[in-house]
Amino acid sequence: MNYTLHQLQIFLKIAELQSITKASEALHLTQPAVSIQLKNFQDQFPIPLTEVVGRRLFITDFGKEIAGAAEKILNEVHEINYRTLAYQGKLSGRLKISVVSTGKYVMPFFMSDFMRKNEGVELVMDVTNKSMVVHSLEQNEVDFALVSVLPDKLQVERVELMPNKLFYVSDYGRELPKTINKRRLFEKIPLIYREPGSATRNAMEGFIEKNNYAVVKKMELTSNEAVKQAVISGLGCSIMPLIGIKNALRNHDLKIVQVNGLPITTNWNLIWLKSKKLSPAAVAFLDYLDHNKDQIIREHFAWIHDF
Repeated sequence: MNYTLHQLQIFLKIAELQSITKASEALHLTQPAVSIQLKNFQDQFPIPLTEVVGRRLFITDFGKEIAGAAEKILNEVHEINYRTLAYQGKLSGRLKISVVSTGKYVMPFFMSDFMRKNEGVELVMDVTNKSMVVHSLEQNEVDFALVSVLPDKLQVERVELMPNKLFYVSDYGRELPKTINKRRLFEKIPLIYREPGSATRNAMEGFIEKNNYAVVKKMELTSNEAVKQAVISGLGCSIMPLIGIKNALRNHDLKIVQVNGLPITTNWNLIWLKSKKLSPAAVAFLDYLDHNKDQIIREHFAWIHDF
């Protein structure tokens, strides 16, 4: 057996995502490079690790066992690296953070300086919708989660970061009478939704239900960026988080339409399980936020008060 750590890493990612294409994107490698490494890894075993059924890739039972072993080996390698750095007096470890999709416009600004100052800390940040974020937190798969709505059924601690405002937006060229009936905005103009499980969608549906609007035309898209582009193109309107549309507003691609009851304002919260035993890296990050949060908000997010 002459497999490398690189091959273990690639196979583990393939096993997690069950896709060579997705694994190559996650690892920032070309698809041919990942395919070659998978073949070289497979050639060292007499039993298939994967199988293709109906053009879909599946991991065999044997492959799942190898993936489990690969994860343990890679974790041990990380532990060796962390212990070496700790022996040198440097903060080390791995921070795992799950972030709701719109939070990708927020979390990096609170992480960047901390990561620069602590080169021994490795960051793993997963960006997905709220239901998956809460699931990963509940399963203790991550240290922290960034959400705009606190989960109901979990006992969590939190650090409140900054406001999250949701506005009704349309493409800039759409002509709307100043005295337009607000009910007409929802009942006549196509409304673009996020996918089920999205906190933005939940907030939008709650607002519509509260005001008894009957939405007759709607579209569903699976990312904030996709919704933004659909609105810019004139496909419809939506209720969107301000944090993700700053440039589109300033470039006159989008415009905010004033609607009674909007914006919906929540807060971005970094949360973790009350029962979680935080690592030294996680404790250090919370201490960093305690001392630097206000300055980061002033430097990078003062613009939100313009809207």
